Amino acid sequence: MLSPPTPPSPPPPPPLFPPPPPPLKQTIPVPLDKIVISKSVTSRQTHQASPKTVLPGTDNPRELRKYFLLQPHPRRTNPLTWCCVVLSLIFSLTLILFGVATLIIFVSIKPRVPAFDTPNASLSGIYFDSPQYFNGDFTFLANFSNPNRRIDLRFEYLVMELYFHDRLISIQAVQPFSQRRGKAKLISVHFVSSLVYLPQKLGVELQKQVMSNRVNYTITGTFKVRANLGLIHFSYWLHSRCELVMSSPPTGVLVSHSCKTKR
Repeated sequence: MLSPPTPPSPPPPPPLFPPPPPPLKQTIPVPLDKIVISKSVTSRQTHQASPKTVLPGTDNPRELRKYFLLQPHPRRTNPLTWCCVVLSLIFSLTLILFGVATLIIFVSIKPRVPAFDTPNASLSGIYFDSPQYFNGDFTFLANFSNPNRRIDLRFEYLVMELYFHDRLISIQAVQPFSQRRGKAKLISVHFVSSLVYLPQKLGVELQKQVMSNRVNYTITGTFKVRANLGLIHFSYWLHSRCELVMSSPPTGVLVSHSCKTKR
């Protein structure tokens, strides 16, 4: 005889308290300079960013050779160009060195300008053929001195002019000469005025000065000087001016004078 089935067990009673929530995963902050990027990800991004360059006609060898031949190639500089550049550089350096050497010599030696003066002059005659035509005879003793101790001078061009109230009445050239360092040279310059035209006003003024025994003359000089310092030579121009006061002719002598020279 079969036994009757056992009844099912009753369900467990519900818990008095709800179950605790699952534990949260703790995250630790990492600084930015310690973040590590996977190499595979980086290489994958690089391959995706830079597509492959495909040469045209790689399947055809002739097209490939033609492509490479048509590419621009760097040109070689002409040897003549290099030679010109080197010569220009050498020339520039030579000029710079020569200029520096000249400057050093000038600073150490300190060249001085030659002096121009007069110790004496004589006025032999002044007379008029007519109220406006003047004749005169005047002798000027020019003194050239070289104050430099290491530089020799050569006066290559010398022209002297005689003026009365800025009116040219005579002109005279002087022969070139050389002058040693620290030396002086006296040169007599003879001015002769023959039938020189003077405006009536200047003619009257000159006659008054002769009567008052005070004749005012002006001497100007233009000189080209060459300085010699060993292998170094340089030239320059000098301009001199002397204001003279003479007594009346025929025995006119130098009463006073003032001379200036500038470059």
